Amino acid sequence: MKTFILSLFLLILVTSVAQAAPSCYSQEEAEADQGIRIHSELMVIGLNCQVIGKRYGDDLYGTYRKYTAQHGKLYAGYEQTLMAFFKKNGSKDPVSSLNELRTRYANKISDEAAKMRPDIFCSRYAPRVKKASVMKEDEIKKWAGTIYPGHPVSYPRCKG
Repeated sequence: MKTFILSLFLLILVTSVAQAAPSCYSQEEAEADQGIRIHSELMVIGLNCQVIGKRYGDDLYGTYRKYTAQHGKLYAGYEQTLMAFFKKNGSKDPVSSLNELRTRYANKISDEAAKMRPDIFCSRYAPRVKKASVMKEDEIKKWAGTIYPGHPVSYPRCKG
């Protein structure tokens, strides 16, 4: 009986430790995370720079919206990948987890915008919207699949 109880205790302990272990991203999940970051940043840039852009004949938010419509299938795939990751890792509400990720990324670039004069922010970041708007899907995937030190993903990459 003691052996059974000890075995049961060890099984519960091992299961708890395995569940508490930090999650990690596959390459596909890391790309999806970065893709959502890029999309969130483009939205914030488009919104923040729409007035200044119109002075120069650019509708940056409109450009962002066209980009989103053009690449909606890619971003929906990224969302599905991340919601599956969140569900696999114990999220009771993967949609909320995805929304929290988007919000975190949008807030990060919004904080940068708040620290700069609008004209400086827009001169620095608006070109990203224009550059993205002419990208093909494989170029976007390559961009999202490249993890930059200044833009780490939310979870470490899995080894192997």
